[in-house]
Amino acid sequence: MAATPRFLTLADVAEVLNTSSAQVYALVRRGDLPAIKIGGRGQWRVESDQLEEFIQRMYAETRTFVDEHPFVDVEQPE
Repeated sequence: MAATPRFLTLADVAEVLNTSSAQVYALVRRGDLPAIKIGGRGQWRVESDQLEEFIQRMYAETRTFVDEHPFVDVEQPE
């Protein structure tokens, strides 16, 4: 069984998050998802641990949002 690599490409991260590489690039450029730029062509890499921390942070932010904005099921008049 292969271990998870330490560093992931933006395409790898996009696959994990089920989103586009462009969206992942935007997360990295905004500083929401820590990454490093390597090589002469400046390829981005995201450390697996950073991705997991990002996911946990998004869960926490979502919980806060849901707590602050409860869903109210308003019945429609008949």
